[in-house]
Amino acid sequence: MTVTDDDPAETETDIETQAAASAAPDAGLASWSARAGAIGLDALTPVAVAYAAGVTAFILGAPWWAGAVAASLAAVVVGSNRWLLPALTGWSWGRSVFGIQVQRSGGGDVDAGVGRLVLRDLAHLLDTAALLVGWLWPLWDARHRTFADILLHTEVRVVERDGADGAERRRAGMVLVLAAVLGLIGTGLSVQHYRDERAITQARQQISEQGPRIVERVLSFGAASYKDDFAKAQALATDNFRGQLSALQRDALRNGPTSLELNAVSSAVLSSDQHRASMLVALLGQRGADVKTLRFVSATAVADFVRSPDGGWRVDKMRLLKGTRSEGAQQIPAPAGSPAPPAPAGSPAPPGGTR
Repeated sequence: MTVTDDDPAETETDIETQAAASAAPDAGLASWSARAGAIGLDALTPVAVAYAAGVTAFILGAPWWAGAVAASLAAVVVGSNRWLLPALTGWSWGRSVFGIQVQRSGGGDVDAGVGRLVLRDLAHLLDTAALLVGWLWPLWDARHRTFADILLHTEVRVVERDGADGAERRRAGMVLVLAAVLGLIGTGLSVQHYRDERAITQARQQISEQGPRIVERVLSFGAASYKDDFAKAQALATDNFRGQLSALQRDALRNGPTSLELNAVSSAVLSSDQHRASMLVALLGQRGADVKTLRFVSATAVADFVRSPDGGWRVDKMRLLKGTRSEGAQQIPAPAGSPAPPAPAGSPAPPGGTR
């Protein structure tokens, strides 16, 4: 019979300590935030730079294949960094910054290898396909693994390195952060430039379509409806032009109510940006409604427009390049080659004996 001096209380305490130690998380496993930061630097930085280059090339009118070249280069950089560089140095750029490394499960600090890293990144498609649950799985998994880690028997661990390796990590971090910032700034500037150019193009198209109609409505009015027509014209003018327009309207009624109908027959945009535009407009029309007093009118005007807060265009200034020309209806010359009108009865014969 063997007698031991072990205290049952101490034995129970040791068992509880061992159980607590086995249940405690492994301090050498990489945190979820470190893994997310590493993959962000590894994958998103080259993509951001390539996207900025592609957008800039598109805006500058580069051929379509320039974007394809930028995307291909980004894919090569991401693949080399994620698969080839770890096999040579044990680190990718992003993992070196956060001091983590992909290893085979089971301990021993065994690198995953190129083939396993390639398959692991392909298996990350499952992490994404499962509504991103696979990417969040390390938050509650005991070994901090994604679905890809479980399938490929890998885990991500913290690897502390000092001296030259630490300095290298810091340099890599600064380069990656700088590249990411420059990529984002370049993308933002390119997108803003593209939006400005597109807005200018849209404004030019709008004013080329709406400008001639606005000029017609500002200058035209009817004898019976001139009050309403004048009010509508005033609504299409800015405060800067409204006084001049009122003077023109009063002058038109100097000899009593009449009508003026003008139509834009030709126009050209002289200048345009998002908020201002200038247009040359050629107008033809008629003054008066009575055939006996009808006058044909022609004019050429330069109209300056500004965009109002509601998005519409208003006339801000208008000036004539040549005086308005009026002709009686009977004075309009006949087209070349048309037969002469018959002479009134009893009129003398034309000179030269022509019959």
